[in-house]
Amino acid sequence: MQAQTKPTQALESASQAAQDAQDVVLDIRGVSHAFGSNRVLYDINLKIVRGQIVSLVGPSGSGKSTLLRSILGTNLASQGQVLMDGVPVTRPGRKRGIVYQRYTLFPFMTALNNVAFGPTLDQSQPWQRVIHTPRFRRLRARVIAESTTLLEQVGLGHCLHQYPSELSGGMSQRVAIAQALAMRPGILLLDEPFGALDESMREDLQSMLLDLYQQNVRAKRGGKVPPYTIIIVTHELNEAIFVADRVIGLSQYWQYEAEGHTSSPGATIVYDAMCPVFEPDQECDFNTLRAQRMEIRAAVMEKLPLRPRYQYHRFWNELAQDKAEGIFRA
Repeated sequence: MQAQTKPTQALESASQAAQDAQDVVLDIRGVSHAFGSNRVLYDINLKIVRGQIVSLVGPSGSGKSTLLRSILGTNLASQGQVLMDGVPVTRPGRKRGIVYQRYTLFPFMTALNNVAFGPTLDQSQPWQRVIHTPRFRRLRARVIAESTTLLEQVGLGHCLHQYPSELSGGMSQRVAIAQALAMRPGILLLDEPFGALDESMREDLQSMLLDLYQQNVRAKRGGKVPPYTIIIVTHELNEAIFVADRVIGLSQYWQYEAEGHTSSPGATIVYDAMCPVFEPDQECDFNTLRAQRMEIRAAVMEKLPLRPRYQYHRFWNELAQDKAEGIFRA
């Protein structure tokens, strides 16, 4: 592969075959975005397979939040297209959910009612909620049961009737994630969700993500649709590798002049590779992640030397070579 060219035809064919064989839930095609003369994103091409947990990393100013807003439909791209289940994203919709670092819970509602609130509102009419018709009571019972299951799945089955003021920061963040999942989004976006938490709480939430991923694996093994597809933005590289099956690196530091640009057209994907899959209770010696962590740091974070943007694009080739784990082995 030459310095600034895409992979060879043989590699491209194998990569395309691997992509065609997957259930792609999110397809980003040639997305670029600018705010006036400030060019933020350039030619983003990305396919996410249903059931993946994908980490998104990059230096400050690399457009991570801008890309999330394009996926959400709150800030449409200047060029290109975002497709969800093959349908173009043109506005916000319930198929995409998001949890920010500064989450919001209703302080006057218990954890269970916080999670049940969205589905109840979405699936009933105001007059039904006032009169409490038999149909509404049946709906409410089902939503409460599903919300209870969700809280149990995120490790909060013992906190159903506690209020946000009675929960730790990590517990409240879990409630916020369950709240988003209750709307059954096709993809959940986590924007630096653990940044304000201490190390112990952060580890608990990392374990929660690993558990959700294993639920995907079990669902796929049973012939069912994996229920959780997640993109997590994090600045912590160990975490990025640990909780996901794939790491995407966005960076403004790449050889744009070799592609005919006289100035930077924006950040683009400079890293796309699989990472090891861990069990929720598996001890992780982060020294074992050192090689990939250093590779990501060099490819994504360092300003110099500038590298070809395709140099570390290998996820689909790795998949074609049957190197993947997790849902791809289920």
